[in-house]
Amino acid sequence: MMDSNYNFGFLDERSKKMIRRALLKAVAIPGYQVPFGSREMPFAYGWGTGGVQVTASIIGRKDVLKVIDQGADDTTNAVNIRRFFARTTGVATTQKTRDASIIQTRHRIPETALCEGQTIVYQVPMPEPMFRLEPRRRETITMHSLAEYGLMNVKLYEDIAQLGAVDRTYDYPVLVNQRYLASPSPIPKFDNPKMHMNPALQLFGAGREKRIYAIPPYTSVRSLDFEDYPFEVQRWDHACALCGSGTSFLDEMIVDDAGSRLFVCSDSDYCGERVAAGHVGAQQAVKMDNTLSSQGGAA
Repeated sequence: MMDSNYNFGFLDERSKKMIRRALLKAVAIPGYQVPFGSREMPFAYGWGTGGVQVTASIIGRKDVLKVIDQGADDTTNAVNIRRFFARTTGVATTQKTRDASIIQTRHRIPETALCEGQTIVYQVPMPEPMFRLEPRRRETITMHSLAEYGLMNVKLYEDIAQLGAVDRTYDYPVLVNQRYLASPSPIPKFDNPKMHMNPALQLFGAGREKRIYAIPPYTSVRSLDFEDYPFEVQRWDHACALCGSGTSFLDEMIVDDAGSRLFVCSDSDYCGERVAAGHVGAQQAVKMDNTLSSQGGAA
């Protein structure tokens, strides 16, 4: 039930209207970073203020909200944001990806394929994909306006020349609609292919940096690569210990002093559905003698 001491969605109506205008512009220009007046929220920057403001601006009374952090519904960040919206809007919440109309996320895209009518809101710490290469905002704005992304291509080339592969396992830069270079938020590159031609609306909010950008449904999203070094995602030598999935993104947990590892699905809802359907994993940790060579490039 909604707490009547708060406005619906916590933000005042003028702020929500301003953010929705920025969102409309972001959707009209896929991948373009739109400035907006980020508001103070009842928690600190770095805990998802941008994503929360976007969600607060678009959520309606009939929406069903799902919140995940690192793919899980039961982490501290996910639970607290879900409680926040339950208190300030009174909307229904769920842990089922299929039942949600709005999914707020940090660090993951659900394993279950999204569909038309759904909106996924990303919490973004740094929207500028080139900030480690060019710290001057004016210069990066010029690069975006000219579609001059050679600097990023040189960085990827240097990785390949020096390390034999691109060293980024998360926040891997993408080209949206063949025009704007964008940061996919700190999701693992494992999730990058899910952004391409996704039927759901993808919205990105960066509260501290005061930027919003979007990827409309069925929009082309290409991870940067080269003809002779195509983009690849992480792979694991192990399956999920709980549900046996060999295709999902896995979390790795050290379970004893001998360094044994337990590999489980990052997406708790996806893993739970497979277990309920009768899928069973090995149900035990893996002993690893050479940890570095056995991690398989996990983020």
